[in-house]
Amino acid sequence: MRFQDKVVFVTGGASGLGAATARRFAAEGAKVVVADINRDGAEQVAAELPDGWAVGVDTGEAASVEQGVADAMQRYGRLDVIFNNAGIDGQQQPLHEMDVANWERVRRINGDGVFHVLRYGIAAMLRGGGGAVVNTSSTTALAAQENISPYTFTKAGIVGLTRSAAIEYAARGIRVNAVAPTVVMTPLVEHFIDSAPDPGQMRRQMEAFNPKPGIPTPDDVAGVVLFLASDDAAWITGHTIPIDGGYVAR
Repeated sequence: MRFQDKVVFVTGGASGLGAATARRFAAEGAKVVVADINRDGAEQVAAELPDGWAVGVDTGEAASVEQGVADAMQRYGRLDVIFNNAGIDGQQQPLHEMDVANWERVRRINGDGVFHVLRYGIAAMLRGGGGAVVNTSSTTALAAQENISPYTFTKAGIVGLTRSAAIEYAARGIRVNAVAPTVVMTPLVEHFIDSAPDPGQMRRQMEAFNPKPGIPTPDDVAGVVLFLASDDAAWITGHTIPIDGGYVAR
């Protein structure tokens, strides 16, 4: 029960990594604010939790994030942990053929959105005396892949923003770290595999993508997020932790 009576704000909480992590925080005693642009999905997840509450938030819009954080503060009076997780993957195209609208859409959510959550979330945390933030980056920030330049650009930016925020607020009681997962077996990835011309072959390829065989689950990522947000990681700040079965170690 490392998060007994703590208030946790999870963006992208309606599905995937966000939903799994929201459940893990709740299982360890937290009051969880499930924030997502998909308000119905957020409410479904929040309804599963002992003390969960849903807010509709478009992280790409500063005013929406500001209102979501304000609503959370009005309900619970404080924010102790932020899992800054909302993001999109975008289209896969060579850089010189990249659709400008796709670039701007990915940057808006994965880049501007992470900034907005940090900006308003940290301001709220300071009123409560501190806390911990975990941002969601990606192994693509540490070892690039083809045809996803907007995603790579934004996820690498999260690594730098994590470092900047960590040193700015270390003396004020706020730690800021990031996780960098490889491909995770979310419902979206399951659908991608099942939709392939040869699902069995696609699954085998993905299971051999990292040195450690297999594909991590959202719960595998959630465990690392909870560690970084807990007092067990009291002296860890400014770091990005790969969750990749050794991918970036090659």
